Amino acid sequence: MQLKGFSQTFLSYKASLIQFGKQSWWFSAICCVAIATPAQAIEMRVGIEESVSQVTVGSSTRALVRDSAGRDLGEIAAMNAFVAQPQNGKVKVDRWQSAQIWIEPTGGGYVFIGDRWYRGRTRVVPTAKGLTAVNYVDLEQYLYSVLGGEMFPSWPIEALKAQAVVARSYALYQRQSTANSLYDVGNTTAWQVYKGVLDEAASTQAAVNATAGQVLIHQGRIIEAVFHSASGGHTENVENVWTRPLPYLKAVPDFDQGSPEYEWAKTFSRRELSARITGVGNIIAMEPGQTTPYGRVKNMRIVGDAGTRTMTGDALRNALGLKSTKFTVLSDYATASTKGQGQANPTTFKINGGGYGHGLGLSQWGAHNLAQKGTGYQQIVLYYYKNTILAKIQPK
Repeated sequence: MQLKGFSQTFLSYKASLIQFGKQSWWFSAICCVAIATPAQAIEMRVGIEESVSQVTVGSSTRALVRDSAGRDLGEIAAMNAFVAQPQNGKVKVDRWQSAQIWIEPTGGGYVFIGDRWYRGRTRVVPTAKGLTAVNYVDLEQYLYSVLGGEMFPSWPIEALKAQAVVARSYALYQRQSTANSLYDVGNTTAWQVYKGVLDEAASTQAAVNATAGQVLIHQGRIIEAVFHSASGGHTENVENVWTRPLPYLKAVPDFDQGSPEYEWAKTFSRRELSARITGVGNIIAMEPGQTTPYGRVKNMRIVGDAGTRTMTGDALRNALGLKSTKFTVLSDYATASTKGQGQANPTTFKINGGGYGHGLGLSQWGAHNLAQKGTGYQQIVLYYYKNTILAKIQPK
């Protein structure tokens, strides 16, 4: 298959070994131990397609095709692609078949996986449910795309730099703590959004390059630098949202005022709400249960004419398609008369909420507003992640 509509733009990347911050010699040494970096640049394994029946793979330049042992099987011509399929427990790509297939572009080319272009190289492996395609990509070049997927490239450069530090820390934490045998991170919002070169921009590349290798650490280890779009005025303590307390994910006043997600509202008719929340019949009331100190719903009691149930804030957010668990519910009533006896019945339920996401760590809109006021990225990240130090990793 001939690939078209692709403009090649090649950018060079040079890793810097300059240390960052006070006592950098100590923090650098600890970081190296914590992430066990190899001598060469750090390579991320990003799951692009998982357990699929087939996947299109190709290259923008001439690419080498290798087997599971690294032996050359052949070549793919520039701007060509093939459909990889599982066959007898192996991977079949065109005339080649192996326990796994590697596609490695020459001359700094890009790989094609599924329906878009990526930097780095491709590994396709068989799984119990089909094929999984993994993009092996330099960490810094991976971040070029992540920034464009997680923030608007037009945002202030200091906000983009803050996101670069946070996204790098998050990726390396996942790489060393939760990676599986096939990949370190996925490519969706459950991880960090990664869509390859499509989301890159000059501003995202500049922000990544300006912060190359910089991460947030706590007691010598890279932190789990989770982030969200907006908190609705105040971020949360992690133990109020999840279960495990962490000394760096502490609640702070946010600066997301005026953002599109700062305040929001959603209205449901009684019928609509009862269709989305099942098991109680027609809903009569939604009664507040436990909330966090900053207004996020931990659980809520749902009362219907056929029973009651208690739901977590996350379950309600998913069922109702809400932006966050920071919300309150107001019921609107109409009066119906039955044989002279008035009975109040709710007709609509209005949900007033704030923020977008779990409310932990960096608030992206808060970072945006701080950057617009002239705050530097160092101050931004250290504000949202308490008890941390900004350091720079140095490969061994």
